[in-house]
Amino acid sequence: MTGFRVLQLLPGVGPGTAGKLLDRLAGRSAVELLSSFQPPARAAEDWPALTSLMQRLWTKAAEWPIEIDLVQAWYQPHLEQKFADASVRAGDLEQLAKIAAGCATRQEFLTDLTLDPPQATSDESGKPLLDEDYLILSTIHSAKGQEWKAVSILNVVDGCIPSDLATGTSEEIEEERRLLYVAMTRAKDELNLIVPQRFYTHQQARSGDRHVYAGRSRFIPANICEHFRRVIWPAARREEVRPPATDAAIDIRERMRRMWSKAS
Repeated sequence: MTGFRVLQLLPGVGPGTAGKLLDRLAGRSAVELLSSFQPPARAAEDWPALTSLMQRLWTKAAEWPIEIDLVQAWYQPHLEQKFADASVRAGDLEQLAKIAAGCATRQEFLTDLTLDPPQATSDESGKPLLDEDYLILSTIHSAKGQEWKAVSILNVVDGCIPSDLATGTSEEIEEERRLLYVAMTRAKDELNLIVPQRFYTHQQARSGDRHVYAGRSRFIPANICEHFRRVIWPAARREEVRPPATDAAIDIRERMRRMWSKAS
């Protein structure tokens, strides 16, 4: 558990001491336990700082997201002592703090982090690649706290933004609106909202439609479209194939008579 790892950051605290402390946690608050516990001699100097931090977090003495700053300030000296790549890890913590700044509460931050956790960490810059032109793919949740020169948001249509699974209540719709706002405000210089004309469907009957037309998101109503520059992608036109013209007369009556005679 998290507490087991945090305790072992302190000098002189190993798995045995951390486990012994957590075994006494049943029915007691973490702050009370830390205050009354006698730490090892090597951890005595750092123990009050941990107790003070837990006290402030437990009582919510600092507003969110200042809590992240408090944890980061406490963790920084231990980070430098424990890890050789401390500067790289410190950069990851800075990014985590930026993500936290985009969340209104600690609960929202933890929920977003659980649903969409970071999949990789950064490293110190090295030799540049030959091709410096690249594209970053990101979910809206992962984009919180980030900023790019150009941002393209895909599928800005009803059913995607807002999701058709999140339109049951007005609160859900407002949350979807907020997510679109988060995505749009990630752009520094250029923002593109992509509205596909149609979606192709699969596993339909032979006589069924092969596609459905998409409607622009309700969050971009017609009365604000004047603030956007509308660009239509030039689709390649297929030349219409017409049968060659002929002046030959066709006897419909005779053709029908032959068809009936064959059928009988």
